[in-house]
Amino acid sequence: MSRVDLSDIYRDYIACLNRQEWSLLGQFVDDDVCRNGRRIGLSGYRAMLERDFRDIPNLRFNIELLVADATRVASRLAFDCSPKGKFLGLDVNGKRVAFAENVFYEFRDGKIVQVWSVIDKAAIEAQL
Repeated sequence: MSRVDLSDIYRDYIACLNRQEWSLLGQFVDDDVCRNGRRIGLSGYRAMLERDFRDIPNLRFNIELLVADATRVASRLAFDCSPKGKFLGLDVNGKRVAFAENVFYEFRDGKIVQVWSVIDKAAIEAQL
């Protein structure tokens, strides 16, 4: 798969998330996907995203930086949102916070099979 193809697939994946079109998620995410070294499968991945949108009503994924090769994508996602209650163990309680997530994805046959994610929790703490 070419760099352009993975970049396009990734952008379509992010658009799918932002539209919350969960029935299409399997077009982008493998049935046996792993996140941060733990196999959660497509159903666990979907449940995680649905929970994120429930806990953060104004959640929107914004691609700030995107680098792709033949099998991997590296992305810096920017967020400006208002999580309800606790978020990452922090009492955000609806306050608007801006932060970034650095994510690496491994693709196989055009689908995400591995995700490694780190959220800039310190940026959120500094705003509280």
